[in-house]
Order: sequence, then structure tokens, then C-alpha cells
Amino acid sequence: MEEIASSELKTILHSKRANLYYLQHCRVLVNGGRVEYVTDEGSRSRYWNIPIANTTSILLGTGTSITQAAMRELSKAGVLVGFCGGGGTPLFSATEVDVDVAWLTPQSEYRPTEYLQHWVRFWFDDELRLQAARLFQLRRLERIEALWTDRSLRDAGFLIHSDALTRALAPQRDAIASASSTVDLLTLEARLTKTLFKLAVTAVNYGEFTRAKRGSGTDPANRFLDHGNYLAYGLAATATWVLGIPHGLAVLHGKTRRGGLVFDIADLIKDAVILPQAFISAMKGDEEQEFRQACIERLTRTASLDFMIDTVKEVALDLGTLRA
Repeated sequence: MEEIASSELKTILHSKRANLYYLQHCRVLVNGGRVEYVTDEGSRSRYWNIPIANTTSILLGTGTSITQAAMRELSKAGVLVGFCGGGGTPLFSATEVDVDVAWLTPQSEYRPTEYLQHWVRFWFDDELRLQAARLFQLRRLERIEALWTDRSLRDAGFLIHSDALTRALAPQRDAIASASSTVDLLTLEARLTKTLFKLAVTAVNYGEFTRAKRGSGTDPANRFLDHGNYLAYGLAATATWVLGIPHGLAVLHGKTRRGGLVFDIADLIKDAVILPQAFISAMKGDEEQEFRQACIERLTRTASLDFMIDTVKEVALDLGTLRA
């Protein structure tokens, strides 16, 4: 029997990986063949291993540096690396500081083409691209309805009645199904977001809340929403890389935002997972690290990356087949 290389035995599907990292005030390097981050405590340096085979993405915050050797190993393991400000926001590119999302993806061209081929078959057809956007928004609603009434959220103090949620989402679902343009869908998306914020505020008895733009909010819920959304963007970028679909082939956000497909995919789970956790953590008085850990645990427990990847695959195969 042919011997299997040890590196192949250790491969973990991206959809099954457990770790997302946010690092600050440290150095990322290769030490003894392992990728580690180093923190300085007085005259001592402490080394912490990063299990790259079980990691989806890494955010490098304030006061970080990374070596070429570490980037090479992260690239080989398919780990996405983002450079960001303090607390995980905003996310910067290597050369421009005003780009909303700029992930440095592993630079291997040897990505699978199956889903890319299906995607581009429908993507150049305006009506089919609109249909893809509708499907994304409908799956988004399904995810919200499934997770917002979950027992774990109720136990954490996010109290929302299933009937109230259904009444709020039903008109949105009907409007999405009949939307005649992406402009209509974006308008519906804005209305949905306002509705969900109102429901979340009531669910935790948060009080007055206004969603701040571009990270300008100072209250805990706004800060946590900004922070958590970037975790969702990281998972979305991982999903596109795994499936080999470029970020520019968006179905809804592409006309106004670079890397729009990342936003399209992140929307599948942002409201369902990040939004309620932001308000729960705000009411508990969590620090950012506690909130981030709670988000990562919930993203893992709800198999959010699996859901993203499966949704993109279904849309690509279903609509790509119509143009075969």
C-alpha cells in the first residue's frame, strides 16, 4: 500500500477548523519548525504555539510583527492573515488604510475550479445573479430564525418570543422573493437590520441604541458589533478561498464595495450569531477579549463556516447548472 505523507494525515478541512486568533503586542515567527507568537514580559520572552493546521484566520493588531518564514508556513496551511487596528478593527490592507476588508490570502493559484466554473456560468447573467442574491438573503433569514430562538441564547438572557420573530421576518421573506433589483434587496437589507436591532434591544432590555457608522460608536454594543463583524468577514474570506471563488464576484454588494462577495457571505451569519452576542456581552459588561472568545465559541458551536461554505456551494451548483 502506498505510504501517505504525514502532512496529509494532519490536514483538517477548513470548515472543521476551530481557531480564530486576534494578536496584539507580540511577534509571530517560526521557532523549531512551529509557528509561534512571542510576548515579552520584562526581561523574559514567552512563546505560544499557534496550531496552524486547525486555524482558519489570524488578525494582527497593534504592535505586532510577523516574519517571512511565518507567512510562508501560514500560507502553506491555508490560514488567512489580516492586519488590523486595536481591538480587531478596522481591518487594513498592506498599502491602503481605508479599505474595509483586505485579507492577505495564501498566494497559491492551485485552488479548485469546480465551484468557480459554476459561479461564473450564472454570474454574468443579471437575472441569475439577482436570484443568487435573493437566495443568500433567504438563507440569512433562515439562519436568524433558527439561532435566535436557540436555548443557549435564552439561557444567556437573550429573550425573544418565536412568534414575534416570525412576524418580523415573514414580510421580509415575501419582499425578498419578489425583489426586482439589487437596489430593492439592499433597501430591504437596511430595513431588516433596523428591525433586528429593535428586537435585540428589547430582548436584553438594552435601552436606547443607535447603530454608529464606521466604528464611531462608543457604547459597548456598537464596539462589539464592529469587532465581531470582522470575525465574520474573516470566515467569509476563508470560505471564498476554500472554494476558489474571487472576492470580486459579488452578487449584492459588489457595485459599491470592493471585495463584495466577502460581505455577501458574512451576512449569512452576522445577524444570526454576532448581533445577539454583541448585546448579550454588552449587558454583561464583558471586556473585548471575553466578547471575542464568546463569538468564536458560538461561531464554532453553530458550525458557521460549514453553513457559509455549504450555502455558496449550493448557490453555485443550482444556478450554474441552469447555464450549463
